[in-house]
Amino acid sequence: MILDEIVADKEKRLIEIKKQIPLSEQQRLAEDAKKQTGREHCFLQALQKPGISIIGEFKQASPSLGKIESRIPLTDRMDEYNASVDAISCLTEEDHFLGSVDYLKQIRRLSELPILRKDFMIDEYQFYEAKAIGADAVLLIAAILDDAKLKSFYQLAAELGLDALVETHDETEMERALAIDAKIIGVNNRDLRDFTIHLETSKRLSKLIPEDKVFVAESGIRTDEDIRYLKECRVDAFLIGRAFMEAENPRAVAFHWKEL
Repeated sequence: MILDEIVADKEKRLIEIKKQIPLSEQQRLAEDAKKQTGREHCFLQALQKPGISIIGEFKQASPSLGKIESRIPLTDRMDEYNASVDAISCLTEEDHFLGSVDYLKQIRRLSELPILRKDFMIDEYQFYEAKAIGADAVLLIAAILDDAKLKSFYQLAAELGLDALVETHDETEMERALAIDAKIIGVNNRDLRDFTIHLETSKRLSKLIPEDKVFVAESGIRTDEDIRYLKECRVDAFLIGRAFMEAENPRAVAFHWKEL
């Protein structure tokens, strides 16, 4: 299963990364960042505002799509996002999504918007690293974490002043997200086992999400029909990657979809 392969590759990467910057040093950098930024829980606040919120993504590739050819440079993309979306998602997974923490650092310099570090978070080291590089939130994928790690990682994120988007894609994972009282719950319409997309997943799981939670629909959102369909499912926010990466004017697309 491709998800297992991604996690295995991440474990190998972490061994090398820890040799370059030990955990103790990463913790110090995270603590320094926490003192300096004063940006705690801004990602959650950005998604709680009235109306639909949009998280604009920056990614270079994905296992299902291969390499993605962006229509505009990163600096221009951030100008477009700054003028139209409510938060930014940055892929930092190296082997399958061609991401990098350096991309997130660059985006942090170009934008004051809340930034989600989108990666396969399997080690506490990554949370300190996320804080140190300027992230405001992290992704917790229920499918790759047992109950103990899901809970402890959620608590660690909170201690660092990071919001956590807890990602689910079936009823069991939704129950686990609710068990830790996650404030932001994502539903990934892409099945992480085979990477097929079913927007019906959001509709089905939306019935289980309490109204006091922020509900984020992820993956497969590309058309006006997709937006209209998901708005009927009481979605609070959309996380949009490919459609924005392939657009020459992401700002116009974002404004259009907010108005639908």
